[in-house]
Amino acid sequence: MGNKKLDPITLSVLANRFESVCSEMGETMLRTSHSPIFSEARDFVTGVFDANGRMIAQKPYIAVLAGALPYCMKAILDFYGDDIQDGDVILTNDPYLGGNNHMPDFTVARPIFSGDEIIFWAVAKGHMVDTGSEGCCGYNPEAGNIWQEGIRIPPSKIYKQGRFNRSVWNLLLNNVKMQSLFEGDLNCLVGATTLGERKLKHAMKTNGIRTLLQAVDQIIEATEKHMREEIRKIPDGEYSAERHMDHDGFVRDKKVKVKLTVKVEGDRIIFDFTGSDPQVQGPINNTEANTFSSVCLALFMTIDPDIRKNGGALAPIELIAPRGSVVNCQEPAACTASTICGTATIVEAVWLALSQAVPELAQASWGRWSAPATMGFNDRTGRLFGDIHFMSKGGAGATLGYDGWNHLGVVSCAGGLRSPDPELHELVTPYRILQYEYLTDSCGPGKWRGGMGTAYKWLVEADGIISDNFGDGLTPETGPFGIVGGKGCKPSSLLVIRPDGSTEDPEVHKFVTLNKGDVYSIHGCGGGGYGDPFERSIDKVVDDVLDELISLETAREEYGVVLDPETMQVDKEATHRLREARK
Repeated sequence: MGNKKLDPITLSVLANRFESVCSEMGETMLRTSHSPIFSEARDFVTGVFDANGRMIAQKPYIAVLAGALPYCMKAILDFYGDDIQDGDVILTNDPYLGGNNHMPDFTVARPIFSGDEIIFWAVAKGHMVDTGSEGCCGYNPEAGNIWQEGIRIPPSKIYKQGRFNRSVWNLLLNNVKMQSLFEGDLNCLVGATTLGERKLKHAMKTNGIRTLLQAVDQIIEATEKHMREEIRKIPDGEYSAERHMDHDGFVRDKKVKVKLTVKVEGDRIIFDFTGSDPQVQGPINNTEANTFSSVCLALFMTIDPDIRKNGGALAPIELIAPRGSVVNCQEPAACTASTICGTATIVEAVWLALSQAVPELAQASWGRWSAPATMGFNDRTGRLFGDIHFMSKGGAGATLGYDGWNHLGVVSCAGGLRSPDPELHELVTPYRILQYEYLTDSCGPGKWRGGMGTAYKWLVEADGIISDNFGDGLTPETGPFGIVGGKGCKPSSLLVIRPDGSTEDPEVHKFVTLNKGDVYSIHGCGGGGYGDPFERSIDKVVDDVLDELISLETAREEYGVVLDPETMQVDKEATHRLREARK
């Protein structure tokens, strides 16, 4: 591209321009989607790539989807080779043939040409409301292989040289139950790439292709340099950790192990998962793409947040994930729950390992996801609906100097998951929300406490609703942990209350049928704490009690702060005695 480098101002402007294209693609999806999974929860990601499949920029609305995008692009380029023309639009969802995290995520990629040469790719990827499986919203908790998780789509052209491929489109529609929502969201993905093409062609015209490609090389080179500088700040050495998932749904009394050794060697960082359990029958397995993306998510949340998320940031990250293990499953292993169960466990292992090396940068664990997707016929609207109960979000873990964010959501989303508006939720589902608030004492104690979990309860107002329970972290061993003297918290709990007052434990990785009058109750756990709870500011403890975030008992037992239950004033003498006794 020439020896003369672009000046820093031009480079910054163009880097931000690529990122703004991703943002505008995302806004297009928000405004044109048909299902609340896109429009409310924002369960998607957008990206821009060069002709060779290098990631230039991305907008990680759901963070764990972003790190797998390069795997999708490699699969598409390997599959088609030179057989890609202007006007083609390529779709894939297959975890093995398409490089996806899991089956519900549909990736749409559009090449942007200049003459007969590909210059860029615009990519949009989102969680579809229906993938044709027995389950809800793409999740089949009882799937024992990939074919039970829905329709598998290898890289396939849904537009060929600008012409709509009706045959492929009809094939997809005939394999899903909620055709209207599915078709609307698939058009939404295509539309996002159309906007991406328009914006990138405008940039090619105004800035020049030569300048843009030179900028891409420099942006990626500078990002890799920045990333390696950050890795050098981590002391050389090996740091090991081990975390578990509750079970795979088939062998319910056996936890599934993820073992990790992080090796830091100068500006290289290696994540070695040797010793992790073999792949299992249930849907909690992880493809290499999901494992790599989860590792990237955990690392990016630990180091400088200003690092641009492109191919340069990924270059120094090395992954060792044994084939046939739960972190690099092979066909035909089921893997739909990977982004929930697997990602949380992998991220926790990374954070636990890095807390040994850089405790000042480490983060306590977040509350894991434990809530259902539901599907059925909505009498109010006269149509089928599908819904993931995103209002049941847990708390984030604390860090040095900061309490965890309350009700932030599953860690795979890194704070990007948005809860639906309760009133809109009631409009599109046959549910009435009975409780939706912070759950007292759900946070892990610490000098900086974990974020709050949620008490979420809803009434079912239709019959024959299928509840597809998926998630993890329902046992003390898999609940949130604290670090640097901080503590964990109670795990989540689920309960179905029938109209006659009887109750049922819905468990995870199984179906439960809900009928009119049933009440579904979830106590979602918070995040872990950081630092000794007895060092927490007394004023902050009092504020938490007054806000009903923690109880009087927790204030006394976990923080050593005694309050008068009538006046809510601090008993300074009793508090001093308790705290002194701990020294």
